[in-house]
Amino acid sequence: MKQASSRELFGYWAARRGTRSAPERGEIEPSAIRRALGDVFILEFDRSLGHPFRLAGTRLCALFGRELKNDRFLDIFEPGARAALADLLDVIADEATGVVAAANGRTPEGWTQDVELVLLPLAHRGDTHARMIGALSPMSAPFWLGAAKLGFLTLGNIRHLDPALETPTAARLVAGSPAAARRATFTVHDGGRP
Repeated sequence: MKQASSRELFGYWAARRGTRSAPERGEIEPSAIRRALGDVFILEFDRSLGHPFRLAGTRLCALFGRELKNDRFLDIFEPGARAALADLLDVIADEATGVVAAANGRTPEGWTQDVELVLLPLAHRGDTHARMIGALSPMSAPFWLGAAKLGFLTLGNIRHLDPALETPTAARLVAGSPAAARRATFTVHDGGRP
């Protein structure tokens, strides 16, 4: 995962999950992931309805130039990829595992935007076939945001997430030597000009 909002959401999801297959949807506290909220969404797990958005963050809505609540999640992807994506959502719910994927889109003006997609299952009374939480984060700040909107997304590489391997560990800090600290000081030398 490359994007900060993806890592923050996944870290929070993994912590809430504990030893269970997925955290309960009622355990998700928006204030705990406030820095990522603009990119976060919640989907209803309903294949017949195209997995509609139940919530969508402001940055995500701005990318597509509209409010996404109640829109079909599958409809933001190109038509040829929708069946495979629906199958992927089934696997996420069945196996209670998350995925991270690359995707890209294009505006009508021809500007492209790479995004990172994270999808994670949520449980409702132990059943992982109710809701999903995810993040769709731009890989770089789109200069056109607010003036244009993304069309269909094309799905790229997909990778399943293993919480045991993905959980970030804190960096280990090592004390430096006093000599290195002295070398790092700023010195001004007189250049000889009046």
